[in-house]
Amino acid sequence: MADCKSLGTIKREERVVAAARHIIETMGTSKNPTEDMIKFLSDFDICLSTSRASELSEKKGGISETEKRLDFAQEKIMIWDSDQSMRLDCNPEEASEYLQAINEVRRLTESLGSLPLNEDGEENELLRRAHSLLQMAMARLEEEFSHILIQSKQLLEPEQLSFCSSEDEIVDEESTISIDDDLAEDARVKFQRDSGRCSEEFVIDLVHPDALPNLKSIAEVMFMSKYDQECCQAYSSIRKESLDECLYILEIEKLPIEEVLKLEWSSLNLKIKKWTRAMKIFVRVYLTSEKRLCDQIFCELGLVNQTCFVETSKGSVLLLLNFGDAIAIGPRLPEKLFRTLDMYECLADLLPDIDALFSEEAGSCVRTECHEVLRRLGDSVRGTLLEFENAVRTNISTTPFAGGGIHHLTKYVMNYIKALTDYSDTLNLLLEDSNEEDHSSSSNSNGILEGDGEWRTSFNVSPLSRWLRSVTSILESNLDSKSKLYKDGSLQHFFLMNNTYYMVQKVKDSDLGALVGDDWIRRHNRKFQQHAMNYERASWSLLLSFLKDDGIFNQGSSSASRAALKERFRSFNLSFEEIYKTQTAWLIPDLQLRDDLKISISLKVLQAYRTFMGRHASQLQGGKNSDRYIKYSTEDLQNYLLDFFEGSSRSLNHAHKR
Repeated sequence: MADCKSLGTIKREERVVAAARHIIETMGTSKNPTEDMIKFLSDFDICLSTSRASELSEKKGGISETEKRLDFAQEKIMIWDSDQSMRLDCNPEEASEYLQAINEVRRLTESLGSLPLNEDGEENELLRRAHSLLQMAMARLEEEFSHILIQSKQLLEPEQLSFCSSEDEIVDEESTISIDDDLAEDARVKFQRDSGRCSEEFVIDLVHPDALPNLKSIAEVMFMSKYDQECCQAYSSIRKESLDECLYILEIEKLPIEEVLKLEWSSLNLKIKKWTRAMKIFVRVYLTSEKRLCDQIFCELGLVNQTCFVETSKGSVLLLLNFGDAIAIGPRLPEKLFRTLDMYECLADLLPDIDALFSEEAGSCVRTECHEVLRRLGDSVRGTLLEFENAVRTNISTTPFAGGGIHHLTKYVMNYIKALTDYSDTLNLLLEDSNEEDHSSSSNSNGILEGDGEWRTSFNVSPLSRWLRSVTSILESNLDSKSKLYKDGSLQHFFLMNNTYYMVQKVKDSDLGALVGDDWIRRHNRKFQQHAMNYERASWSLLLSFLKDDGIFNQGSSSASRAALKERFRSFNLSFEEIYKTQTAWLIPDLQLRDDLKISISLKVLQAYRTFMGRHASQLQGGKNSDRYIKYSTEDLQNYLLDFFEGSSRSLNHAHKR
């Protein structure tokens, strides 16, 4: 740049120096040096004065040209500044001229700024004018940038979310698990898992495509004019508001953690489901679209597109993660587990998307927070599983369960773990690295303590399978304790038969079977059959003993004693009537098990009664008051046995015949 001097100035200085050198050389050969020196100084002064005059004239000409260019640009800029109705997105031709005028001022500012200026010089005055004009233009451009962003904004409306679960599908429930209606529970859990499984991934235009050229042009001019910070701030401010609107549409509230922790479960349950749905849409639709918009406007201006995107979206993402954190650190209640798992799976599924969106250093804080919230949700799941085990273990009853039916605890536990099978992959991952001692005192890495007190090897089983076996073992131990509340030994076995059968059926009819294994099913089938056999022995052995021939024959005779027969029939009748009155109140909810047990009892009782009647009834029939002893026919007993295990106590009335 030759010290920023013009080429003409440089050449003039070279001529002056050459003239001076020539005069000095001439003086070296002069006979009168004094006169020559005087002449040299006079000539040099003339040469220098001529050079300065020429330079000043040229400089004035340059300043005049610069001032003309500045005046012309100022005129264009002032027109826009004085007329707020003029918009860049309305008249492309005028907008182009306006941006050219701003670029001209920028170039003049750079040119004047490169000169060595005197504080009171004309160049300095022009530079001050140019700076002032550029500042005015930047303020208007920033306003135009914000205006276009707002006017061209396009927002996804709720009705456009037909590709995903609609808000009407989100219903309020007290619990994920039903203990009364298994079919309803199964359908509800499946619905909850399937709803929201949708193809959320598609990108939308957050601003109208026609507005992009103007936005890019404004950004380019502001960046070249070193007003990049103001441009980014304007962008982030407008787009933050748009993302807040998105969260509002998705029904996400800004709740502090302490308020989330105070919510009743019914309200919290609903908010978690909304969060899970909103998180998927927000990340895969809104954030993906926001990232594209940043790239479209700023991608040619360096890494600022990533910085703008992070600055714009960070607050909204952290707001969503804040709710996840509140759930993770909240009470670890069993009813929260399914919702917590939904949140964990949702965030784990979105983690690659989030890592990609916030891949640069500017987004490291968002990435880190996502990973931390996911880790804390995982800790919450593991802790809740432990709490569930403890709740099953410590569920204490002080009174026997009426009718010996399926205990509420059995229904709850089996429905609970059945619903967990939908999360098998996630639970295996979360349980894989956990210490088994932390999950159950009845399991270790080498085996599982079953309800019968035997250790079963558990090599090659998944972490979830081991945990499920542990929980069922804890349940069996609890049920065994509850059975001891019955004074009637037969009812103890009846209760355990009912509950073991229910457990087996739940496992066989669901994915639990594949998880706990065929050996578990076979072992518990044997347990169920053993309880059923023990029940029959305890309930019916005495009654059947009255139908045996032992002790009824007269000594030395082949005929039975009438007195002994009367006593046997009387004892049989009293025993059957007592059993009938008692066990019609007992309940077998499963129809198949109820029928099977009735058939088994009928085969034993009716066969024995028919045989005993065939041998000895004739000795009493026709006698006085024979109907007092032979009160029931085989058909009567068969019909009465149909009343058993219905859960409603009845009494036999001999006058009432079937």
